[in-house]
Amino acid sequence: MWETYLVLSALLLILTVLPKIPNPHWIFRFPDFGKIQITYFTIVTFALGFIIEKTEYFWYIQGLLLAMIIYHGFTLIKYTKFYKVKRHQQTENSSKKHHFISANVYQFNKDYHKFIDLIKKHQPDVFLTMESNGDWENALQVLEKDYPYQHKVTLENTYGMHFYSKLKVDDAKTHYFVADDIPSIEAHLKTEDGFEFVFFGVHPPPPSPTEEETSKERDGDLLSVAKRVKDFTKPVIVVGDFNNVAWSKSSILFRKTSHLIDPREGHAFVSTFHAKSRLLRFPIDLMFHSEDIFIKELKTLENFGSDHLPVYCEFFIDHHNDDQEERVEQADSEEIAEAEEIIEEGKKEDGERDAVVTED
Repeated sequence: MWETYLVLSALLLILTVLPKIPNPHWIFRFPDFGKIQITYFTIVTFALGFIIEKTEYFWYIQGLLLAMIIYHGFTLIKYTKFYKVKRHQQTENSSKKHHFISANVYQFNKDYHKFIDLIKKHQPDVFLTMESNGDWENALQVLEKDYPYQHKVTLENTYGMHFYSKLKVDDAKTHYFVADDIPSIEAHLKTEDGFEFVFFGVHPPPPSPTEEETSKERDGDLLSVAKRVKDFTKPVIVVGDFNNVAWSKSSILFRKTSHLIDPREGHAFVSTFHAKSRLLRFPIDLMFHSEDIFIKELKTLENFGSDHLPVYCEFFIDHHNDDQEERVEQADSEEIAEAEEIIEEGKKEDGERDAVVTED
């Protein structure tokens, strides 16, 4: 029992320290995804310590475990209801409530009808699909009557992306910030009551042993988006499969560079991947918004056969409410320089992706 306790303590310490090392290799970046699970296992190991035979090093290890619990807890508590954030109500100056769904559909998922039924059930004003290829585009044609505004980026490399809207789209374009096979969608929308906003859909590649060896392309792509939206005068929403977690260094840099707000703070983790595992589920489908956007509800919806749960968000726009200004953090000169360097590194990275990906 002592050996098990010792091995667990050492492993948890390594997983806690690795993300602090400024190396883009997936080995150093991946433990950030599991911070919630690492915290749970650290608490269990700490409790285990009190039922095993004690040695002269016992209290040193228990003290180390307690320090790790406090360290992780200090970060994670921001993404719970224990972290107080002011709630906002609509006023006569606000827009109507609008809602969208963002979903990584999983390119090889053939349960098209389940996703179509989900859209018909929740009736979002806007929805975004990721990993949507030609088969998905054909399947979603039945929704085009209800969603007359569309922007389609049909790819077979698991990075296809489709945007559908009931709201008027004044302009929509596709960006390829760091690679010519990794798109982002920028759409300028106008509501029926005259409010305008920008919807940005993103899906950068993850650092992992099966995909990209480093996080350079992911971070470069996300920070390119941050740099573009920073100077928009319209309200902005950036949403998608970030393949990142909100507390990672690159996400924090994204938030500061873009001058956007993370709506999960004071709310919930909203974990989405893997859809079939509650224990090993990570919050990697993220959303950020400008200070004129006010979130009423943010949650996951039911599984429709993908490896990701869809994200549902209800929001309104209010240009007269300045209460969220204090939540906007801005990057300093050193962080701006760091973001520029990461963008350039992302552009230089040569991601080895097939133009057509088939399921193993």
